[in-house]
Amino acid sequence: MRRFRLSGRALLSALIALLTPLFLVLLGVRLLMSEPYLRLAYRMPNFPDDPYGFTLEDRLRYAPYAVQFLLSGAPPDFLANLTFADGTPLYNAREVQHMVDVQAVTQAAMLMLAVLSALAALGAALLARSAEGRAVLRRGLHNGALLTWLLLLALIAYMLLDWDHFFDAFHALFFAEGTWRFLASDTLIRLFPMRFWQDAALFLGGFCGLSALLLYVGTR
Repeated sequence: MRRFRLSGRALLSALIALLTPLFLVLLGVRLLMSEPYLRLAYRMPNFPDDPYGFTLEDRLRYAPYAVQFLLSGAPPDFLANLTFADGTPLYNAREVQHMVDVQAVTQAAMLMLAVLSALAALGAALLARSAEGRAVLRRGLHNGALLTWLLLLALIAYMLLDWDHFFDAFHALFFAEGTWRFLASDTLIRLFPMRFWQDAALFLGGFCGLSALLLYVGTR
């Protein structure tokens, strides 16, 4: 029985460790999908201007609609009905369809974040009631922080060696081939050029790395 209890605690600690990087990534993604981050991203030094005429004010006016669509679960008409001042559509049909695909992934990710948050709160409350439980929680978070750093270093190496392949592989994981490539003149590219995604990756990596460091130090 004692061996069974020890094995159960080890498995629970391992589960906490495995879920820690996933939770940090999802939390970081949620922070990225916010208007405060958009305001920060477009004001980063040397952020590229839109060669087709979007000003900073234009980007700050139109980009939040995309975030609202992804998080709210709104129907495609939400984007399809958006227009420029002259009445032309803000997004073409291919862009709208891609955003519908992104919305499905986003909604699944945010549901997973909500479930993990609830489990984390409940699990921490239960484990904190005993010394053995607190030890399991501490070991799990400590190892989870180390695992986060290992995965982060591997991803950084991958991105530095071949960013384009990383970007393509990421999209191929979630979307059908050819559905996520657009012209430079399309609104999605004008609002979210490659530099936007590179900065977002840096922000997400920095958030996860710092959070893991705080976990590591706090659970030593």
